[in-house]
Amino acid sequence: MPPTASASASAIVAETASGYHHLKIRGYSSLKAIPSGQGLISGPFTVGGHRWRILYYPNGNQAESVGHVSVYLYLDENVDKEVMARFQFGFKAEKRGLFFLKKAKPAAVTSAGAQSFASQGSWGYPKFVQWNALEKSKHLKGDSFTIRCDLAVLKRVRIEGTAQEAAPKFVDVPPSDLKQHLSGLFLAGSGADVVFEAGGETFPVHRCVLAARSPVFSAELFGSMKEGSANDLVRIDGMEAQVFKALLCFVYTDSLPEMGKEEEDAMCQHLLVTADTYNMERMKLVCEDKLCKHINVGTVVNILALAELHGCPGLKTACIHFLSSPANLRAAMASDGFEHLSTTCPSVAKELIAMSSAP
Repeated sequence: MPPTASASASAIVAETASGYHHLKIRGYSSLKAIPSGQGLISGPFTVGGHRWRILYYPNGNQAESVGHVSVYLYLDENVDKEVMARFQFGFKAEKRGLFFLKKAKPAAVTSAGAQSFASQGSWGYPKFVQWNALEKSKHLKGDSFTIRCDLAVLKRVRIEGTAQEAAPKFVDVPPSDLKQHLSGLFLAGSGADVVFEAGGETFPVHRCVLAARSPVFSAELFGSMKEGSANDLVRIDGMEAQVFKALLCFVYTDSLPEMGKEEEDAMCQHLLVTADTYNMERMKLVCEDKLCKHINVGTVVNILALAELHGCPGLKTACIHFLSSPANLRAAMASDGFEHLSTTCPSVAKELIAMSSAP
């Protein structure tokens, strides 16, 4: 009998972090008057844990590139070790409501291999696009165009150790459908043994499921109501029906229901308070994450108060980051919500006043 052949494998894995940044150029023709070698710098953006900017030279960055637009990717920080990154510059164009990166020259140029960025170093293209070519292209509209920079930063390289090759697979196991089954159980109400009432609506539920998901529900349902029956009615005061229904959706499926963009802000604020009340930490973090995307001049003060009152450090940091802009801070302090913040969270209000007074 011939010997059995062994099979093994190892891998070299490059871990990268990717992202992109859009730089809008308005007043292209006026900017052409800037002398060669003089550049403009974009706002900062973060990819791979590093701070980057785009350098834009309207008339080239050197004598050889006069009459061209030059673009460079700039590492806007000091680093102890050089940062390896691949990048691509192109134009942002609209097609059927979506945005794509035009691949034909001169619309896109890609770095040849990964480039090494030292502290405050830059790499780019002195002849990204010639004026004449840009002015004849469809990318220039209304004396404006948008540059897109795609960036992939090398985080680390790891070696995955030698392992035996997996045996042939003969059976495909589908992903878990527990979530769908529990959702169906909630919607049907089959076997429910307790009823909650919130906002004038009733919700038949399963006390064992609620107790498993929340220590507060556990204490309530297997404490004072341990000997209850399926006819037990638990009233939830001060909570709208749709908020309690969304809470139950998370209890049964570990995810929030689909919400429209307009209602998500207010609903997630209510749900964050509810998650804190019922000690459902993951739901609370999900709401925090969603609210970070709704921070603006009109909402930041209320969201900041919510973060302070309910112990949400990540959400509070996001608000403070937004308010680090003097314009945003002035607008927030002039809003009606700032008086409420001063009453409910005086220490936070004082912190903002100190920020506004800083030079």
